[in-house]
Amino acid sequence: MKFDVVVVGSGPGGYVAAIRSAQLGYKTAIVERYNTLGGTCLNVGCIPSKALLDSSEHYHNAASTFSEHGIKLNNLKVDMPQMIHRKNDVVTQNVMGIDYLMKKNKIEVYHGHGSFKDAHTISIKSEKQVIEILGDKIIIATGSKPITPAAFNYDKQRVITSTEALNLTKVPKRMVIIGGGVIGLELGSVYARLGTQIEVVEYLDGLIPGMDKDLGKELARVLKKLGMKFHLNHMVTAVNTNKTGVQVEVQKKDNEETFTLSADYCLISIGRRAYTDGLGLENANVEKDEKGRIVVNEDLQTSQPHIYAIGDVIKGAMLAHKAEEEGVFVAEKIAGQKPLIHYHLIPGVVYTWPEVAAVGFTEEECKEKGYEVKVGKFPYKALGRARASMDVAGFVKIISDNKTDEVLGVHIIGARAADLIQEATVAMEFKASAEDISRISHPHPTYSEAIKEAALIATDNRPIHL
Repeated sequence: MKFDVVVVGSGPGGYVAAIRSAQLGYKTAIVERYNTLGGTCLNVGCIPSKALLDSSEHYHNAASTFSEHGIKLNNLKVDMPQMIHRKNDVVTQNVMGIDYLMKKNKIEVYHGHGSFKDAHTISIKSEKQVIEILGDKIIIATGSKPITPAAFNYDKQRVITSTEALNLTKVPKRMVIIGGGVIGLELGSVYARLGTQIEVVEYLDGLIPGMDKDLGKELARVLKKLGMKFHLNHMVTAVNTNKTGVQVEVQKKDNEETFTLSADYCLISIGRRAYTDGLGLENANVEKDEKGRIVVNEDLQTSQPHIYAIGDVIKGAMLAHKAEEEGVFVAEKIAGQKPLIHYHLIPGVVYTWPEVAAVGFTEEECKEKGYEVKVGKFPYKALGRARASMDVAGFVKIISDNKTDEVLGVHIIGARAADLIQEATVAMEFKASAEDISRISHPHPTYSEAIKEAALIATDNRPIHL
C-alpha cells in the first residue's frame, strides 16, 4: 500500500500531523507500536497524571481546608483502586477520541512496531504478521522514554518511573524522587497530598531547572508545606532494592558526605531520551546527534529531505503542545504553505498546586542577552479572588525591556497559572508592551487581575491593589 504521508508514532505530534495531512488532501497512514493511540501523553503521561493530580487535590482539600469552608466530613479515606480506575477511564475516553478522529479523517491506522526498511518503506511487525507500506513523505514522531541509568537498578517494581507511578494501587508510606523537575514534582505532589512522605534529591541548586529561579524558590516553599523534603546540590550514587523497599545512597556534591534514604519506592525522574530504538534509521540514512536525537533543519527535515521528525525525538523542549505545533508545521510545509513557529513563545507548565507557568525569557536569560529590564511582580495574596478561594500562594512576574517596554517574559505561580499564561503568550506574539497589558480591562474578581497589576508595576510602578 502506498501513501502520500506516513506518520510513525501516534502521540500528540503524530496524530495531529496525520490529521492536518489528511485535511490538506493527502492519503495518510499512521503507525503505532502499542494497541492504543495517543502515545505517552494520553496513555502514561499528560492525561493520566492530570487525572491523579485532580483526584489527590480533591482529597487534600477535603482533609485540610473543607472545615474552614464550613464543610464537615467524617471517616475521610483514600480509595486508591477507585482513584486509579477513574484515571484509567479518563485515559480510555481520550484514546477513543483519537480513534474517532482517525476514522473521521479517513486515516489508515496500523498497529505494530514500525521501522525503516529503506528510505520510503516502513515495515510494520505485529504479533500476527509483518506488512510493508510506502510513503512519499514520512514523519517520525516516536517520542521519548524516561532516562534510567543502570546504577539506579530500574526494575519497575520498587525502582520506578512515571509510567509505574501512575498505577500504584496502595498509597506508599515513603517515596524518594530522583530529580526536582516537572514530572517528579507533579507526581511527588500527588502522593504527598495522599499522605506519602516525599524526599526529592536534585543535583542542581533549585527546583524546576530551566524556569525562572523565583518560580522554583516559591514552589519549594509551597511544597514544603505539604511535607515534601528537598536535598538540593545532592546526587544519587546507588539504588538498592529488596522485596519491601529501596535504599537510596545520596552524596552532597561539594564533599564526600553521604547518607541513605529508605523508602517503599524510588521514582526516577531525571529526564527523558529520544526514542528511536529499533526504528532502523540506518536503513534510511537518517542522522542522529550525540544524544540520540534525530537531526533536523529549520523545516524539520532530516538528512533525507522527504523524511521529517517532530516532537520529543528532536532537539528542544519535550512538550506535547510543541509536538502538536510541529505536526501542523510539517504537514503545511509538505503542502507548500509557509507556517511559522516561535519556539521561545511556547509556554511551559508545571501542574502542581499552585500551578507554575511561563513563557518567554527568564530574568537570568534577559541579562545574559544584554537586555536592561524592568520587572513587575504582584502577589496572589493581594487578590480578592485568591482570598475568596484560599489560593493565596504565588505571584505573577512580568519582565519587560526598559527601552521599549516590550514584554520579554511572563512567569506565574498560582491558581490556574496554566490557563492564565495564554494571555501572556498572545500578548507576546503581538509584541505587546507591559503598558498594553496594563490598559486592558480584566474582569473582577479574577486571578487574571494579577497579570494587569504586574504589568502596571513593570510599566511605571503604579499598582492599584498593592
